[in-house]
Amino acid sequence: MKVVGSVIARLGSKRLPYKNILPFLGKPLVGLGVEKLKAARRVDHVIVSTESELIARIAHDFGAEVLLRPPELAEDDIPSIPVFQHIVEHYPCDVHVNYNINFPLCDPAVIDAAVEYALEWGEALSDPYAVWAQTSTCLRDYGDPWVITAQSFPDARASSIDVHTEEDLLAVYREAQGEKVEGLVFSRPHVGL
Repeated sequence: MKVVGSVIARLGSKRLPYKNILPFLGKPLVGLGVEKLKAARRVDHVIVSTESELIARIAHDFGAEVLLRPPELAEDDIPSIPVFQHIVEHYPCDVHVNYNINFPLCDPAVIDAAVEYALEWGEALSDPYAVWAQTSTCLRDYGDPWVITAQSFPDARASSIDVHTEEDLLAVYREAQGEKVEGLVFSRPHVGL
């Protein structure tokens, strides 16, 4: 059985510009996503789907293969299912699992759980929505891509913070590092000197 893990990452983000390449704990989010997929026991192959050469180069640095996303799949209003179908079309597999890098504290064990549930149910989505997996049959026969058919499974290891804004990213840092970091001093520039 072959499992393809993916990160889908566009360069554009309306709420937090360049979110997918911003650092978290010293690594760009897209690189961290590749590492988490590689750490999952059930993932055989890691793909990053992007329209951005910059993201592609970062993904390559972390050892992922890159699938260039065509412009019609790189717009703001495109649901994820057609992007997943594009991945599986180029990287045939039995199960596709997508890790949403908006959840940088997600444990790789959630990725493995999603694969197991997808094998049982055809499609599985963690709650919180950090990991989404489908069998290739489910993806091939998917109906309306705006109507998610996945059975959800609760998993606190996914973490509850979904990064879409600077404040969300700061909240994830606080959760990972604690509220106060020894030796870290925030100072405001002096105005009018």
